[in-house]
Amino acid sequence: MDRSIVGTRFDAGAQYLGGALREGTGAGTFDVTSPADGSLVQTVRLASTADVDDAVAAATAAFPEWSNATPGARSEALTRLSGILAERAEDFARVESAQTGKPIKLTTEFDVPGTIDNVAFFAGAARNLEGKATGEYSGDHTSSIRREAIGVVGSISPWNYPLQMAGWKILPAIAAGNTIVLKPAELTPLTSLMFAQACTDAGIPDGVVNVVTGSGRVAGEHLVAHPDVSMVSFTGSTGVGKRVGEVAIQTVKRTHLELGGKAPFVVFDDADLDAAVHGAVAASLINTGQDCTAATRAYVQRPLYDAFVEGVAELYNLVRLGDPFNPHTDLGPLVSFRQRDSVAGFVERARGYGATIAAGGFAPDKGHDGTDLTLGAYYRPTLITGVTQDAEVVQGEIFGPVLVVLPFDSDEEGLRLANDTPYGLAASAWTRDLYRSLRATREIQAGCVWVNDHIPIISEMPHGGYKASGYGKDMSQYSLDEYTQVKHVMQDITAVARKDWHRTIFGDR
Repeated sequence: MDRSIVGTRFDAGAQYLGGALREGTGAGTFDVTSPADGSLVQTVRLASTADVDDAVAAATAAFPEWSNATPGARSEALTRLSGILAERAEDFARVESAQTGKPIKLTTEFDVPGTIDNVAFFAGAARNLEGKATGEYSGDHTSSIRREAIGVVGSISPWNYPLQMAGWKILPAIAAGNTIVLKPAELTPLTSLMFAQACTDAGIPDGVVNVVTGSGRVAGEHLVAHPDVSMVSFTGSTGVGKRVGEVAIQTVKRTHLELGGKAPFVVFDDADLDAAVHGAVAASLINTGQDCTAATRAYVQRPLYDAFVEGVAELYNLVRLGDPFNPHTDLGPLVSFRQRDSVAGFVERARGYGATIAAGGFAPDKGHDGTDLTLGAYYRPTLITGVTQDAEVVQGEIFGPVLVVLPFDSDEEGLRLANDTPYGLAASAWTRDLYRSLRATREIQAGCVWVNDHIPIISEMPHGGYKASGYGKDMSQYSLDEYTQVKHVMQDITAVARKDWHRTIFGDR
């Protein structure tokens, strides 16, 4: 990987505290490498607990000014930020591809514009604090609702969408008047640091947005436990999310957890087969399957089952793996060899208990462009059939380019199977029948249910899960609301000193 993509911009350090980059003071360093070929992108010194303390102190110092700024002032700053990101869009896309291995067409057309749109949305949302109408609900008092900033937010974001997740964490928090300390995954911290710098360049005061690059065990746990952090937002695996909740409850922090997923893709027998096949390929392979909303379990009503499997397998075999910076590359590597080996392990265990591998199931040697793929963490799109509902590949979160297909007979069976995992983040139903679609959207237990599509997200609508997929919403007005304290203000309007209700406590009528 050409390091000139990153350049020397992080040579001052990978901690963004109080409006400036600085070196971490932790004991170790971490090599951010390209998963496409293993080359070094940037070496960063990790944060110590002292760095986390400094970041929280900077956020605490910035809170009074920022929380007291008018919604209009915060909106104007976010509008400027949107413009800066748009000017730097190509730079963000290239650095995101360098550290994650994402194809450049994905970062250029999805990750970066999606983040810019999020900024524009929250610039508007900052001026729209919602609540119950002011009124005389008791007859003797006027009641009103205030929405106030919570304080310092400690956020931990994952490695699969570093830029977008930085936006999802930072934007609603600061739009509502909070300040924030973000800990990105040490695998992919670079665009989060660039985002923080862009916030400063947009005129957002120093200390409002801080980034600490460190390990989960050191920086992450210290941030979650910090007594001056009032709210914790975490996106990642359900297992780690449970640990975040355990630590946060010790100081009674508000928590926001967006956790794992195992999205069902339910194809009824009246569905448009061509649309379902193409939708399944796109929905299962987005970001090399490293997406908690990606389609991972396809349930296909029996009349369409064989044709669906054949169609998906055919398209999987046409998917182009190669250099992420080649604009014709469809699928990049997984984020690391460790993640690639984890995905391969699921597939190999499935072979062991009798699964049929209808496409893929191996790490390739050469890309469509002649790239030597053995240097990177690549894995062919893999289609699995011939397993039962209790199989590991059906129940476990694989987080890679793997789709499992199972048949069903009745509508009741299809919907029951769709709900039969601990997760409930996203799902889709494929049908031409209005009543079937209404039933599916009502009965499938997930935070988002698409009909005749799977994956699109929009800034105006919420993202978040049911069950073991966590709670709390990203994006939308619902997300902004979660980063506020709701205060009821009640004012007497009678000027009566001796109120009738006092007699229930002392004296007689």
